[in-house]
Amino acid sequence: MITHAARSHHGSRSPGRGPVPAAPFMVAAAVALAGLAVTYMFFIERTAGQYLDESALVEAAVARRIIGVQVSQVLDSLPATSVVIAVIVVLFVTLARRRWKAAGIALAAMAAANLTTQVIKFALPDRPDVGVTTLALNSLPSGHSTIAASAAAAVFLVVSPRWRPVTAFAGGSYAVVAGVATLINQWHRPSDVMAAFFIVALWTSVAGLVILRTGPQWNVWLGASQHWASSRWWAAACAVLALVAGIFTALILRSVAADPSASTTSFFLAGVGQIVMVGYGLAMAGILLLTIPVRRRSPR
Repeated sequence: MITHAARSHHGSRSPGRGPVPAAPFMVAAAVALAGLAVTYMFFIERTAGQYLDESALVEAAVARRIIGVQVSQVLDSLPATSVVIAVIVVLFVTLARRRWKAAGIALAAMAAANLTTQVIKFALPDRPDVGVTTLALNSLPSGHSTIAASAAAAVFLVVSPRWRPVTAFAGGSYAVVAGVATLINQWHRPSDVMAAFFIVALWTSVAGLVILRTGPQWNVWLGASQHWASSRWWAAACAVLALVAGIFTALILRSVAADPSASTTSFFLAGVGQIVMVGYGLAMAGILLLTIPVRRRSPR
């Protein structure tokens, strides 16, 4: 009895099997919600934000001519393709590893993100007239970007912790490419894409907490050094790409500040930089959020 009690006590103290604190996930959700609000207030309600957004959308026509109609048509298919890939991967992991609860939660989060996008899109008023020539119809958030990002998030949530870092990097890259594609095809402005990313991040934070609290038997790992897919380099790569994109965007906007009318592609490139910065920044945050709470000491 003493041995059994000792084992039970030791097991309850294991970092990988103890209750996951809710505070980091709630903070992450709050940050995502704040990012969504700030995106709307600056890029929709402010003249400078609308000007940046609209200029990026107009200059995207130059990029489309450069890459060609065929390539743009391939980019058009990315959101739909992402859903197919996500469903296949989630079903495979579910059937192979029997992670039924995780799969259900991940798919529910994916559905909630897309529903939220549509509710916001139709609930928000038309873009206010702040002196910028633009279509008044509200296009925020981007439905296509939400589909792509939420599909990547669903896969990220359902895989084991060992595979989450590489999945976050790959999924973040996919979402960024899909978001840039909507800009190149002039479907959405950069702010529409960033808003979609924040919505997906919000629901991923909530779903991540629920998953970590319902699957303690597999939500553990032996550390970043135990497998190439869980290497710290994936989080570092996301951080570097987000930082470089932020610096790149700032330098471009500074270069055209004196004479914005002289720009031909600068605002488009700045818009791409914003999408890359937010996309990889959230991917890095996802890696930290869903791997740190499930770490356990490596076996001796």
